[in-house]
Amino acid sequence: MLHLNDIRNNKEKYIELLKIRGVDFSDIILSVIEKDDERKEIQKELDQILALANQNSKKIGDFFKKGMITEANELKKKSIDLKNKSKQLQNNKNQVEENIKDMLTQVPNVPHESVPIGSSENDNVIISKGGEIPNLNKNCIPHWDLVEKYNLIDFELGNKITGSGFPVYKGKGAVLQRALVSYFLNKNVAAGYTEYLPPFMVNETSAFGTGQLPDKEGQMYSVPDDNLYLIPTAEVPVTNFFRDQIISDFPVKCTAYSPCFRREAGSYGKNVRGLNRLHQFEKVEIVQIEHPDKSFDTLNNMVQHVESILIELSLPYRILKLCGKDLGFTSSLTYDFEVYSAAQKKWLEVSSVSNFCSYQANRLKLRFRDENGNTSLCHTLNGSALALPRVYATIIENNQSENEIRIPKVLHPYTGFDVIR
Repeated sequence: MLHLNDIRNNKEKYIELLKIRGVDFSDIILSVIEKDDERKEIQKELDQILALANQNSKKIGDFFKKGMITEANELKKKSIDLKNKSKQLQNNKNQVEENIKDMLTQVPNVPHESVPIGSSENDNVIISKGGEIPNLNKNCIPHWDLVEKYNLIDFELGNKITGSGFPVYKGKGAVLQRALVSYFLNKNVAAGYTEYLPPFMVNETSAFGTGQLPDKEGQMYSVPDDNLYLIPTAEVPVTNFFRDQIISDFPVKCTAYSPCFRREAGSYGKNVRGLNRLHQFEKVEIVQIEHPDKSFDTLNNMVQHVESILIELSLPYRILKLCGKDLGFTSSLTYDFEVYSAAQKKWLEVSSVSNFCSYQANRLKLRFRDENGNTSLCHTLNGSALALPRVYATIIENNQSENEIRIPKVLHPYTGFDVIR
């Protein structure tokens, strides 16, 4: 969430930048500042009472030493009144601080100055394109028919044992899935990321730290009896590795594979058929903890890294800068990657690469020391490198012929085969 001091120091600027999201947050920003003023007044009065109570405590000791029992007892009564008043003021202060926190969690991250103004995904700006869209024969079929034809994925079996949106990969289909995971991880490790295998469930504190709670609670699967949540992405546990830490060396680079669980996946219509949208899917994530002065350069480097993977997979792609309305709640600047499915004749999102600036770090209390020894908030970044379902779908769709599916050359060492028949 936004830092209170940053809001005070940049009030007008933040109000204007938040309008890029299409919502006016001026009322809540001003309410936060007003509540903080109230908190300061309470704190001032509380400090005065505590100081007076300390003075009285010393006087009471002196009175007893001098045998002034009546005066000591009178002062003790006043001290009891001060104690009760200080307790009430502390309760009032705690309540105001809770109100401030509740309001701050309702305010999204401030968009970067370069974020386009827009009201829908049509206002996202295409930054670049790459790769060639293949010319498939007239008998080409979408991936949900391909996986049945070549016995790669069983959607009905997944529906039987769990429900819709939980596919079962099998045979060469399972091998291809595993090959993509291994290739992505190796590619990330070669770029300097340290590999982790994190827990696939997190507690409430972790989900709050990266911004899933309270904003996305309805989209997450939960285990209520244990107060745990199934992760929507490895970003959540990996970023929380560094909660309550002071970072001494930048950058911190992490990559992790995980299954991802999301309740909001649709179940009807061609846009959500097959692998296009799932309740459970696999993804390889990259996360960086960076110094604020370098985070946007790092964001560009992460974008180039994800782009290099799509180039090696020979997939047609485009990179979009998200407009304010399409920007995630916790993000300051996001680039989406889409690949083109020649069989479905549409662009499919396969990655988002984002800079959260200090928004997550403030919740996580993730800091570093500057040259003067003072602590400041780090910046956090993450991206998919890559999400598997739509990459998988596009690979088999774009590389199909009448009787086979060709596997991209870069995956041959991982699959052990170069064609599916």
